[in-house]
Amino acid sequence: MKPNVVIYGITTESYSLACTMSKNASVYIIDESNLMAIFITSEIANSYPTISSLLEDEPLLSMIPLDTAISNSRYVFFAPLIRKIESETTNEVRSKFKDVVGHMAEKSSMICCLPTGIGGNDENISILEHVTGFEVGKSISYFYYPLSNVHKPQFIGSFNKRNDNILSELLNIDQKNFIHIQAAEHYHIVYIISKFSKVCSILEVCKLIKDEKIKYDSSYLEYSDIYLDDIIYESYDLHSIKLSLDTAPAFMYLINGSIKSITNYVKRLIDVIKLILKKNDLKSSKTKIALSWKLDYTEIRGDKLEILSNIVSKLRDYVVDVESYTKQNVNVYHTDKTLIVIACSKPDYDYIIKEKKDNHVIIIKANPLCEVI
Repeated sequence: MKPNVVIYGITTESYSLACTMSKNASVYIIDESNLMAIFITSEIANSYPTISSLLEDEPLLSMIPLDTAISNSRYVFFAPLIRKIESETTNEVRSKFKDVVGHMAEKSSMICCLPTGIGGNDENISILEHVTGFEVGKSISYFYYPLSNVHKPQFIGSFNKRNDNILSELLNIDQKNFIHIQAAEHYHIVYIISKFSKVCSILEVCKLIKDEKIKYDSSYLEYSDIYLDDIIYESYDLHSIKLSLDTAPAFMYLINGSIKSITNYVKRLIDVIKLILKKNDLKSSKTKIALSWKLDYTEIRGDKLEILSNIVSKLRDYVVDVESYTKQNVNVYHTDKTLIVIACSKPDYDYIIKEKKDNHVIIIKANPLCEVI
């Protein structure tokens, strides 16, 4: 008999997980907006490869109430949309988590799919035990498996390192990859810190380049295809680690340095645009800035949306007509004003260059070199 599985949150990551598990389990995915659980069959998974395609087509789907889906499920995955940042995130996640665990039954398992920082899972376990009255490790189970669009966790954190054969089969991981929850937290933290330390080292070095000709040296080619889209993704995790630390000076130095480096990069990108306006004597009323950044609005993390909103807001201090283009293959060239286009990802840049017809359009690659085409 197939195990019952429910995933809280209609996100890109959770839907991908639901499609994978639909072959071996009865899977429901909970829509946070109406608190209803949608049944995801293997047929639906085959017909709609992405959550966007499913939501756009709006097929007739079998649905049941949230509480029924959770109480009848052996495995409950917690993967909600997170849109707030820093301290506001903690309260939002805690509130959603309490709502979910309140319906869990004895002998079921909670799998937390959000990055928690250090000790976040201990707090989740305390909430789980307090709300349900069940003891983790005896009457109920808890696991940690932070989802990402670019990184599949190598390990799954388990209370007391307890293995679960059915869960490992559903997630397609080896039994030996069940490790202590604290070890899983540390593994994810090392991955995040290592990733941002490398990216931010590149940002800081490229900031030192003053001669425009040097930017096009072949030794810098590998930095040319690192875009804002790559730089920003999973910065939510970075902030969650920061919020979880009490005293760790060296650790905080690494984290704060990465956060500051990203902030400074955004400022540098805006400074490049200001310099272009000044050099070309462009008037605000006759200039348009277009940010081309195809975004996935159903990703768990909202870090890209936050940065985009911040950039648009700051640019409007200099040019009134600032517009963001977040859909695929949208015509950014439809204007009679002088146009400055900012390409925020490699696919966006490729599309912009392909569609470019006016040689007077200024294109900025939002990469560490801030290249101007």
